[in-house]
Amino acid sequence: MQLQKLVYTEDHLQLINRAFLYGDAVWVSFFVRNGQLIMAEESYFFLMASMRKMRMNIPLSYTLEFFQALFEREVLEKGIRNGIIQMMAYRKQEEKPLPKSATAFYFEVEESEDILGIQGDIELDLIKEINVNANLLSNIRVHSAENIYATIYAKENDLDDVILLNPNKKIARSIFGNLLFLQDNVIKIPKQTEGAYISPLMENFVTFVHKNKLADIEEAEIIAFESQKAEEILRISDEKGVHSVSKIRNKTFANNRFTEMVTKWKASFDEHQTN
Repeated sequence: MQLQKLVYTEDHLQLINRAFLYGDAVWVSFFVRNGQLIMAEESYFFLMASMRKMRMNIPLSYTLEFFQALFEREVLEKGIRNGIIQMMAYRKQEEKPLPKSATAFYFEVEESEDILGIQGDIELDLIKEINVNANLLSNIRVHSAENIYATIYAKENDLDDVILLNPNKKIARSIFGNLLFLQDNVIKIPKQTEGAYISPLMENFVTFVHKNKLADIEEAEIIAFESQKAEEILRISDEKGVHSVSKIRNKTFANNRFTEMVTKWKASFDEHQTN
């Protein structure tokens, strides 16, 4: 069966808009699993928080119910069973002063495998030429020249992703998501104050692990060398899903324990959907 890809724009997409001209936009993901929206409330509140951080005018019509009905009509009823809805909210290019500019949105969704399952293994390396900031806007998905540079660097070096550091040489995140480092019974996660993304998908996983006492969770400042000390590494990306890290430079990593945790996490959603 051929997988679908859908694209939706609110009203008519203006080619001359502030997202196109200035990167004046935010990206947030919504998740479809087994023909249902999951974590919709968490994604919606992250969308509202991201728009507020970018000082966007949020229309009164942008309610959780509005987006649930929209995705039901434009995604689920068109046969998408599993996938990630990549939604971009942006400021229109208008004569009005910026704070009063109207906002619009665009989204696309490509059908995929179960977004809660491990999609496969990826290979990373550290990039030292650039770093990412650690401020109010570093935690949300906004235009990032650093991401563009790092994406090209990764492709030129046959990598799937790279580890990005902040100005203090601590691990912030990867291009596409957050990194979780497992050693003994502790999962270390870079702090948001270090430049890590806010991620509804990762937060749901970490909460499940904590509640079920599968490992201890530690938000920490992590130096680059610690990536080599980890026994297993997981990348959770709201954009691309869940992947285990198989290799960084010359070191290879197992994925047994994270695979077991992710399997239990996925099963908890199956139990919820059948009840």
